[in-house]
Amino acid sequence: MSNENQTFLRHDWSQIERVFYMTAPAPCPYLPNRTERKLITALDHGDDEAFDALSWSGFRRSHEIAYRPACPSCNACMSARIDIASHRPSRTHRKIINRNADLTRSVHVNECTPEHWELFDRYIRARHGVSEMALMTPDDLRMMIDQSTVDTGLLEWRDREGALKACMLFDAMEDGLSAVYSFFCPHEARRSLGTFCILDTVEHLKLLNLPKFYLGYWIKGSETMAYKINFSGVEIHRNGSWTPVAPEPSSS
Repeated sequence: MSNENQTFLRHDWSQIERVFYMTAPAPCPYLPNRTERKLITALDHGDDEAFDALSWSGFRRSHEIAYRPACPSCNACMSARIDIASHRPSRTHRKIINRNADLTRSVHVNECTPEHWELFDRYIRARHGVSEMALMTPDDLRMMIDQSTVDTGLLEWRDREGALKACMLFDAMEDGLSAVYSFFCPHEARRSLGTFCILDTVEHLKLLNLPKFYLGYWIKGSETMAYKINFSGVEIHRNGSWTPVAPEPSSS
């Protein structure tokens, strides 16, 4: 068991009635020749305090469970978050913000609509055409968006004509927001919409006076997850605490 997992298991959960389960070994979907296991626990409706505590310990939510990697010989997966006060957009990021000046952000309840499905379907077919995600149905997306035990919502970005360009499902926390999943128009590469959604959510959190933006797992060695440390103000959860890291040089 890795040091990170040992640190979590030493955490004092004695005051919380909670049962944890370990999943069976499975091939890692991110790194070759690795085996994945997860520590999971059920989430109760309205138990926001426990959800926050789990998130601060490196867990993520999926539907009605919280999970975190517990791989026996690997600790490459580490939770990442942006410290809003420390964030400074790079020159590249400022250009991305300017390219999307025509987009307007709005907040909505977590209710899946046909418009969400149409955008999501285009996104997964373009980005995940040979993966299991490409097999998702409208009901699968509806469950992902609607099924939550905590305070969950949607951020939407629309152009001046009202066309939906990007969407982020998020969980609300005491100290910020946790990004669950983002999808966006896949054929407007110049906009860099995935990066823009993160940058603009940082601005949203500034308006709310909330200090943290949780991005999910950064996986060292995974190209698809590399972008998560390409922002200033990023902190990584390891060995039981959050540690600031420097952004990659390519983002400056």
